[in-house]
Amino acid sequence: MMEYDPTRPKWIQIADVIRRRIATGEYPPNHLISEVRMEQEFDVARVTVRKVTAALRKEGLIITTPGMGSFVTPQAPTT
Repeated sequence: MMEYDPTRPKWIQIADVIRRRIATGEYPPNHLISEVRMEQEFDVARVTVRKVTAALRKEGLIITTPGMGSFVTPQAPTT
């Protein structure tokens, strides 16, 4: 389980982890970013996970297809 920095919002810390996984290729293009798995892995509420996916979508790292889920973009920007 992740140790959270109490001075930073959890969703920002989780987004940092997901960004890192995308940048290193651990989550390759078209990889499914499961909200349910994030909830379980990071032990947070769905609303927190939704903030993470919204931020990553805004950055162009993931795309969300209604009824299918969120996926790493084919040409995800690298950090």
